[in-house]
Amino acid sequence: MGPALNQVDLIVADMEATLAFYRALGLEIPDGAIWRTASGIHHVDLPMPGGVILHFDSEPLAGVYDRGWKRPAAQGTRTVLTFSVPLREDVDRIHDTLKGLGHPSAQAPWDAFWGSRYAIVCDPDGNHIGIMSPVDPSRRAAPPDL
Repeated sequence: MGPALNQVDLIVADMEATLAFYRALGLEIPDGAIWRTASGIHHVDLPMPGGVILHFDSEPLAGVYDRGWKRPAAQGTRTVLTFSVPLREDVDRIHDTLKGLGHPSAQAPWDAFWGSRYAIVCDPDGNHIGIMSPVDPSRRAAPPDL
């Protein structure tokens, strides 16, 4: 058996803004998951359904465990971190809530060809955060001809 993905670490510039975004997304972030020091919040540990652990780490903490880490020169991403929601209408509701709080939409909600309702919003660090409903086989369509 090969390696298994067990955690995703997001290095964040503003922990308070990050916590507000992910709470508005719908994640429960209990106080016990937050590591605070006199200088602020440096780590959040969120076990997710399915077994993957999501971490938010401060830039100073990232420099301790990843000596090669450097702050990106510009915002942008090659990764989409997608969260599943139980209902199609949840995609629109959460997208609109986050957009209303000032977070840019990278992809407005749409009925994707694979049968899910899907949207992407940018978190405070510019990470693309997908919001996806379960697949409805009756809504599948041919994939685009790329």
